[in-house]
Amino acid sequence: MVTAAQQSPSAPDAARTFPRGFLWGSATASYQIEGAAAEDGRTPSIWDTYARTPGRVRNGDTGDVATDHYHRWSEDVALMAELGLGAYRFSLAWPRIQPTGRGPAVQKGLDFYRRLVDGLLEKNIQPVATLYHWDLPQELEDAGGWPERATAERFAEYAALAADALGDRVKTWTTLNEPWCSSFLGYGSGVHAPGRTDPVAALRAAHHLNLGHGLAVQALRDRLRADAQVSVTLNIHHVRPLTASDGDADAVRRIDALANRVFTGPMLKGAYPEDLFKDTAELTDWSFVQDGDLRHIHQPLDFLGVNYYSPTVVSEADGSGTHTSDGHGNSAHSPWPGADRVAFHQPPGETTAMGWAVDPSGLYDLLRRLSADFPRLPLVITENGAAFDDYADPAGQVNDPARIAYVRGHLAAVHQAILDGADVRGYFLWSLLDNFEWAHGYSKRFGAVYVDYPTGTRIPKASARWYAEVARTGVLPGA
Repeated sequence: MVTAAQQSPSAPDAARTFPRGFLWGSATASYQIEGAAAEDGRTPSIWDTYARTPGRVRNGDTGDVATDHYHRWSEDVALMAELGLGAYRFSLAWPRIQPTGRGPAVQKGLDFYRRLVDGLLEKNIQPVATLYHWDLPQELEDAGGWPERATAERFAEYAALAADALGDRVKTWTTLNEPWCSSFLGYGSGVHAPGRTDPVAALRAAHHLNLGHGLAVQALRDRLRADAQVSVTLNIHHVRPLTASDGDADAVRRIDALANRVFTGPMLKGAYPEDLFKDTAELTDWSFVQDGDLRHIHQPLDFLGVNYYSPTVVSEADGSGTHTSDGHGNSAHSPWPGADRVAFHQPPGETTAMGWAVDPSGLYDLLRRLSADFPRLPLVITENGAAFDDYADPAGQVNDPARIAYVRGHLAAVHQAILDGADVRGYFLWSLLDNFEWAHGYSKRFGAVYVDYPTGTRIPKASARWYAEVARTGVLPGA
C-alpha cells in the first residue's frame, strides 16, 4: 500500500534549503577501498578469507588491491576537498590495527589512519570514524566469531586502542556499521563473510554485536573528550505490507523484529522485544543473554546513523519460503530465522543496477517513524546512494543522470522529513569511490567518483559535481 504521505517527497519540483549547519559528506569502508591487504602488519580479515574462497565473490574478485586507497589516500582527500565535502565517514580496519584481534596495536596501521585524519583536518573535512565495517580479524572468527561472547570483549579492547590513538583528532565515532548484515547475512544466509549458515549462530551474533557495541561505547566514553560524539549505524529496514490483510501485517511485525527491533530494542530501550523471543523460541531460548548484558548494551548515544537504499515489501507466505527475493543476495539459507512464513516481494517501479527499487518515500516514512519512536535522538543519514552501470565516454567523462535523480529524490525526502519534525543533522552519500562491492566484486558501481580499476585513475562523475554544489550551497535544486 502507498499512502499520500509516502508519495509526497518522491517528486521534487522546487528548490529546497537545508538547515544551517547541516552536515554534508560521503562514506567508504576499509575493505572496499584500502587494498594493501598484507602490508605493514595487516593480517587477513573474514572478508579476505571469504573473497578468496572459490564461488563466493563474482569473478573471483578480492579486496587485495581494491582502489588502493592505502597508497592513494592523499589524492582521495584532495578529491574530497575539491568536491567541498564537510565530512568523510570511513572505517578502521581492525586487522590493520590489531592483527590477531588481541594485544597491542600495530603502530604502522595506526599511523595510516593518523595521516589520513591529519590530511582531512588540513582540508577542513570532519573525520567520522567507524570502528567496525565487517572486517573481523580471521583469528577471532577461527575462535568462534561474533556468536561468541569473547568477540564482544575483544571489540571493546580494540575500541580503546583506536580511541587512545585517534581520540585527539577524531571527535565523531561510530561503533558498528549495519550489524544486521554482519549477523544475519554473515551467519544466517552466508552471502556475506564469514559465510556460515546457522540461524542460531546468527541470533547469537546479533546479541554479541549488541554487547560489543555497548562495551565499545563505554570504552570510547572513558577515553574521549566530553564533546566527542558516539553513535551506531543501523540499516533500518522500512517494511511495508503487500496488502492490508492481518497476515501481511503480522509478516511486517516479524521482519521488523528481526531486522530492526533486535538492535533498537536493546541499544535504545534497554530490552529485546518479547515477540522476537516468541518468534524464535523453536530455535533458541536466548540463554546466551546474560545478566547485566542489557545494562551494558543500553548506552546513551549522541545520534543514530541511518542507512537506507530501498523499502522492503512482505506478505504472509505458505511456509515454502521465498527469502531469496529480499534484495540481500540469493542463498538456500534464510537470513530471517523464525520467519519461514514470510514472503518478500519486489516493489514496483524503477530499479538500480542492484535490482533495488528506487523509492524515496521509504526514507521519508522511516525518518518519521524513528523520530516518533526516539524523539530525543538526532538522526544522520550515514549511507544513501545507488549503483548504476556507469562508464567513461571517449572524452573521459562519466555522466550518470540516474544517480543524480536518485540522490535528488532522497534528499527531497530528507528535507520534507525535517520540515515535518524529524531531527536530521546530516547526509553522507554512498559512496565516495567505486569500490569492491562485497559478493558482487567490482561489478557494481556506487561511487560519486569513477575508478578505472586497471590504472586506479579517479574521475568525478557528473553526480559528484552536482552533489558538490548542493553541499556548497545547502540548497537542493528542483527537478
